[in-house]
Amino acid sequence: MEKFFELLTQMNPFDLIQVIFWGVAGAISFYFSIGNARVWTSISIGFFLIFLSQAYGINPWGHYQKLTAFHYIIGTVAIMTITHGFLEYYVFCRTFEISGNKLIVYISTIAVLAVSGAFLVINPTPSPNTIRNFKMVENAIWVFLCVMNLEIVRKIYAAIKDSDISKGFIAFGIVFICIFIWRGSDLYLQIFQWDKDWQDIISLMTEESSDIEEYIGRVELSQEVSRYAGLLSGISVAGSFAYMYRLLK
Repeated sequence: MEKFFELLTQMNPFDLIQVIFWGVAGAISFYFSIGNARVWTSISIGFFLIFLSQAYGINPWGHYQKLTAFHYIIGTVAIMTITHGFLEYYVFCRTFEISGNKLIVYISTIAVLAVSGAFLVINPTPSPNTIRNFKMVENAIWVFLCVMNLEIVRKIYAAIKDSDISKGFIAFGIVFICIFIWRGSDLYLQIFQWDKDWQDIISLMTEESSDIEEYIGRVELSQEVSRYAGLLSGISVAGSFAYMYRLLK
């Protein structure tokens, strides 16, 4: 517990606020999955998992490389679960059919995370560069699937635009735009090796050099965009689920 509070005091206040907002968004989305139809379960659980993936920043055991890598795996599973959920909802809009039940969604998600955890346990401890690769893969999948989800949300809205809940999907569209900007900014920095993780790695390698000083303006801009877009993502997710909950009631 002392380690936990020590991490809180060391964190950037802005990053801490972002984690708190994602915590609120995760709590609302999880509650939403319990109190509504099966078709919402995958979507809600996916957004809840985003909070768990973000929580590594206040994790008192964050110095364990395998646990840090597991947080990035959780983030990857989160967007895949969300995408599956919106695809399910689109199929529901067209056919009014729902396969499975809530318990299957919960068990399947836990099983995937358990297998992923086992994969990390049986393999060597990842190096800082390997952990960075985990994070980069996560961001790349998020950016791609956010674009896909925007199209799915558009199709869902077109299918139910005369219903009371159609405006709720406009809100989810805003969520994915914020997440796309957030994750896209991170990925941009990683591709050009301007992210903090890479700078920490090359600081230990005297033969490596970085051109970050030549482009410091765009690096700082991307960092600020990522921070604010991440914050707006958490706020918009919480707001979207609260608004949708009101519409469904």
